[in-house]
Amino acid sequence: MLYRLSELIRVFISQKERSFFLRLSEILGYFPHNINIYETAFVHKSASKTFSDGSLINNERLEYLGDAILDAVIADFLFNKFPRKDEGFLTQLRSKIVNRDMLNDLAINTGVSELVISFTSNCNHKYIYGDAFEAFIGAIYMDKGFKGTKNFILNKIIKPFIDINELIEKETDFKSRIIEWGQKNKQEINFTCVEEEASAENPPIFVSHIKILDKVLGEGTGNSKKEAEQNAAENALSKIDN
Repeated sequence: MLYRLSELIRVFISQKERSFFLRLSEILGYFPHNINIYETAFVHKSASKTFSDGSLINNERLEYLGDAILDAVIADFLFNKFPRKDEGFLTQLRSKIVNRDMLNDLAINTGVSELVISFTSNCNHKYIYGDAFEAFIGAIYMDKGFKGTKNFILNKIIKPFIDINELIEKETDFKSRIIEWGQKNKQEINFTCVEEEASAENPPIFVSHIKILDKVLGEGTGNSKKEAEQNAAENALSKIDN
């Protein structure tokens, strides 16, 4: 059956389509059924396809779906793996797995980033990969259902790419730590955050500064205010620790 399907691929699709299909199959570990849904998963909004009625198609809807499915699968996995841990521990650990940097790394490590189509000039373009990874999960769900998606995430993502024990030890709440440092050293820590103007090509980016009096101690950017403040706090702590 696989041989006959491969023969059909060679006969009926173009070289470009064939290359995409085979690379996608390598990542998935199986031949996808609905190739169109996967193609959509890799189209960033800056490269949206326009229909005759003016409507656009890109990966944002699949990203929304994939985000929810990924959260559910990870929550189920952690709930069963740590039966004696409380809600706070599980929530924090899940956040470490599905944070933007982790999703970007997973997109690169799995090869998903190679398939992304984007015309953005955003200097923080790496975040597009994490978005596409979520859209990719959404596409798997549409193609294989929840059980198939769960199997993919557990066997193709968590086992080869995520060290749970290492994540448990990894600190991520830098904002709380810099506030505690300020209280201990009797220094008033001030956070400022501004949103840079977004465009069709560039998603909104937040820029945060941490100040003591009028001196900037740390700076960070992110796709959300929370992410920008955490990055600014990490930057500030790196200077204090040194």
